[in-house]
Amino acid sequence: MSSSDALSDALAQLDALRAEGLAAFESAGSPEAVESARVEYLGQKHGRVKAAQERLKTLEPASRKGYGQRFNAVKTDLESACDAARSRVERKDVAVGAIDVTLPGIRPRQGHRHPLTQTADELIDLFGRFGFAVARGPEVEDVRHNFDALNIPPSHPARDPLDNFYLAVGGKSAPGGAGSPTGESAMLRSQTSTVQIRVMESQPPPVRVIAIGRVYRPDTVDATHSFMFHQVEGLMVDRGVTMGDLKSVLRLFARAYLGKDVTIRFRPSFFPFTEPSVEVDMLWHGGNRWVEMGGAGMVDPNVLRAVGYDPDEVTGFAFGLGIERLCMRRHGIDDIRLLYQNDVRFLRQF
Repeated sequence: MSSSDALSDALAQLDALRAEGLAAFESAGSPEAVESARVEYLGQKHGRVKAAQERLKTLEPASRKGYGQRFNAVKTDLESACDAARSRVERKDVAVGAIDVTLPGIRPRQGHRHPLTQTADELIDLFGRFGFAVARGPEVEDVRHNFDALNIPPSHPARDPLDNFYLAVGGKSAPGGAGSPTGESAMLRSQTSTVQIRVMESQPPPVRVIAIGRVYRPDTVDATHSFMFHQVEGLMVDRGVTMGDLKSVLRLFARAYLGKDVTIRFRPSFFPFTEPSVEVDMLWHGGNRWVEMGGAGMVDPNVLRAVGYDPDEVTGFAFGLGIERLCMRRHGIDDIRLLYQNDVRFLRQF
């Protein structure tokens, strides 16, 4: 056989190899079939393309260039066909939604309540065991419930516009932060004591409730302050309620929520809505400083009169605690901002 005849025969075999390989990849309907075709045609050791490459050595030097060019084109076409077939069958598996039931399952990640919600729920449960019902009220309040009924006079610095979020009413701003005496101005409540007033207005004594929810004050945000935070306030009004009852409730609360190793103390203080008033501090054994947890005291007679109660017939106590502060002390959190950033890496710890 002449060299030209040998080249023609070799090129014809390459064309036949290309046609058969393309047909094999096109007809492959599964990953296994594609792999089988790949091994037959493109296998590194015994593939038909590898055998065609070896034939190059049997040709005359003058014929090798033409054969080599055709061989490279055939090999490229078959590799492209293999890739296309593999992509096609993989997309088909995804479209069908095939599930390999022999593979281990993927456990779904379960969420949980925010640590502040957990703390609030614990407080509701704990004070419920003490006989306190739960009361809630609006976060947008009128000045009467936020200040007037709580014995906070118009001249009191707590009503300063720099210390409150006053809202425009009817297109007009609240007057000077002091609030309208007719209750026309509104504000974001600065304390949940407003709920206590609403409860007493709606029912006669005896009263035993906790008011829980968000409050707002324009404080500069830092590690211990925020312009929005949560409070729980307790109120008990009945015949013969004394400061001793208040101290007993708060001591029982501290031991039940924070543990038996906590010590509680009361310091004389002043609040317009309680008389006498105290600050409540707590000390954990092994700690080196007292931490203020909130204020408390006996309900001022003027507050009782404002809601229609007779201070000669009933007395009461009230206390207020910061939920963030309790949560931070309970879990050893040193920055209040961590509770509001919604960083799941932090929240997963609770």
